[in-house]
Amino acid sequence: MIIFVVKLQEFMSKDPKRYTITAALPYTNGPIHIGHLAGVYVPADIYARYKRLTGNDVAFICGSDEHGVPITIKAKKEGVTPQEIVDRYHAIIKQSFLDFGITFDNYSRTSSKIHHDTASEFFMTLYNKNEFVEEVSEQLYDAEANQFLADRFVVGTCPKCGNEESYGDQCEKCGTSHNATDLINPKSAITGNVPSLKATKHWFLPLNKHEAFLKEWILEGHKKDWKANVYGQCKSWLDDGLRPRAVTRDLDWGIPVPVPGGEGKVLYVWFDAPIGYISATKEWAAREGKDWEPYWKDEDTKLVHFIGKDNIVFHCIIFPAMLKAEGSYILPDNVPANEFLNLEGNKLSTSKNWAVWLPDYLLDFPNQQDVLRYALTANAPETKDNDFTWKDFQARNNNELVAIFGNFINRVVVLTNKYYDGIVPTPSEFSTIDEETLATIKAFPSVIESSLERYRFREASQELMNLARLGNKYLADEEPWKLIKTDEARTKTIMYVALQIASALSTLCEPFLPFTSTKLKNILNSNENKWEDISTKEILISAGHQIGKGELLFSKIEDTEIQAQLDKLEASKKANEAANKVVEPQKDTIAFDDFTKLDLRVGTILEAEKMPKAKKLLVLKVDTGIDIRTIVSGIAESFTAEEVVGKKVTVLVNLAPRALRGVESEGMILMTENADGKLVFVNPDDANASNGLPIS
Repeated sequence: MIIFVVKLQEFMSKDPKRYTITAALPYTNGPIHIGHLAGVYVPADIYARYKRLTGNDVAFICGSDEHGVPITIKAKKEGVTPQEIVDRYHAIIKQSFLDFGITFDNYSRTSSKIHHDTASEFFMTLYNKNEFVEEVSEQLYDAEANQFLADRFVVGTCPKCGNEESYGDQCEKCGTSHNATDLINPKSAITGNVPSLKATKHWFLPLNKHEAFLKEWILEGHKKDWKANVYGQCKSWLDDGLRPRAVTRDLDWGIPVPVPGGEGKVLYVWFDAPIGYISATKEWAAREGKDWEPYWKDEDTKLVHFIGKDNIVFHCIIFPAMLKAEGSYILPDNVPANEFLNLEGNKLSTSKNWAVWLPDYLLDFPNQQDVLRYALTANAPETKDNDFTWKDFQARNNNELVAIFGNFINRVVVLTNKYYDGIVPTPSEFSTIDEETLATIKAFPSVIESSLERYRFREASQELMNLARLGNKYLADEEPWKLIKTDEARTKTIMYVALQIASALSTLCEPFLPFTSTKLKNILNSNENKWEDISTKEILISAGHQIGKGELLFSKIEDTEIQAQLDKLEASKKANEAANKVVEPQKDTIAFDDFTKLDLRVGTILEAEKMPKAKKLLVLKVDTGIDIRTIVSGIAESFTAEEVVGKKVTVLVNLAPRALRGVESEGMILMTENADGKLVFVNPDDANASNGLPIS
């Protein structure tokens, strides 16, 4: 352990001391949900807090992405301006980040003047260096809407995976980025029309020009230190060969193209958005009286982008190509992208309201931000898509935060107040177990650092919990509540050691559980220790120090609270199904004489069996009162053969016979759907019905 700690400290001493940490800019077309927190913002905040605690100069940067096509689409639907949409959701999103303790040094927005100026200047630098290719090309155009169909204004079939709901700039199913003209069977998202092709002029960034550099920088330079999902996606792109990428669009919402011929065009959102990191840094530096340039142009600065996997290509290929073309900026050291978080087995969907929205969470679980932060970190989708379930959330809280972390702290604080009126006791001679425990405490910062430096936040969170486990085991083994009656001196030593663990926890938990850290430091009446002190100081909380009274750090979450969340999701699911249910239009009107031709009888199902190799079909023997006949019915996915035997049913007996998979069906069982969408029989009144009775 000592050798490991020394080596890690030697490695850390070579690290840059200045960090620019960015988190993906969220679209301001709606609030944020747990998928956003798990994928980007909680791991980014853990990393930023950790780097600050270890004495580094950190600029943690983010802001609202306010120029995306989804914003314009939402504005059109609501009949308001895009500015009204972004103003509304910028405020909501910014407040959610504050509520969950995301410690951005600056949270900006891309509609600000400083961003418009920065993005325009960046474009002009590349333009003046002849880094763009100007081309007239044919783009998709909706004649009825009188508009070119950029990005999400068009949907179609993804040319790579076959997803029929791919957008014009990216497929959300396979993550492929493409041009709108690459789509198969494209349709306008505005009118539903099949678009035509129309000539228009745009500026392209020739990614192929930078292909050799990108291959060397990524495939050779970052093969070992980038996450496998990031490296793999970049390699796939590079292996396929890079093509010029348009950096302008025919839209009226965004940053105007600042060159002659750019009238009526704006910068492509994925050109202007990453520049938002730079403009937000400028804004922060001006406010704080700092120089922004070292954070973006000094080779000793470490630039880290936290994103979701759908943004990998933009942050690892397109943005670096832009920075390289500009010539004066550093490139990202790492892009630790996460996979996606699902919810109760289904993909999170804002349009289907299949999500846990952060404002809603706080209404149901007030002051429990750390519980969600911990649950999302412990189950983070770091290497594969993971599933958030409310049962797991409850278990993480009750079995780990309450039973391990909270239980240990409560024991220590209650016993210290009970035995010593809240004063840290003076220890006597340390036993071997005491010395081993104190030595183990010193190792935890390095162990947690090792995980964080490799962007393994799940692993780091469990190492933190292991420190609380150490405390619980130490108390359980030493049993101070028994020794207080026979060996007061030994009891003082035990409580002193336990309080050192509690003090270490108050500091080391801050990146993961910031609200808990503040509460615990208040209980211990101590806020002096730094991260490095846990490893270097012999005493973390001194004998004679007065601690405060105990209070619960975490509360048990009951089954009823979890069921309420599951019920809410189920209600949301049903509401979405009802809203999107396709209702068949009324068929052509028929005359009364046509209706009287139908011979409907009450029958009883005598026998039923599943038709071999048929998923939906049951073969029924039905007593219609006039005969016993065979009827093939497509109800096998809703009913078993056993449960339909004996059922009274309504039968259309004069339907022309029809062969189904070699079995002649001599009628039809009448079925319908209930309010829940479940298939049910059109039943006669069982009390009065008898076989053969016509229904009039």
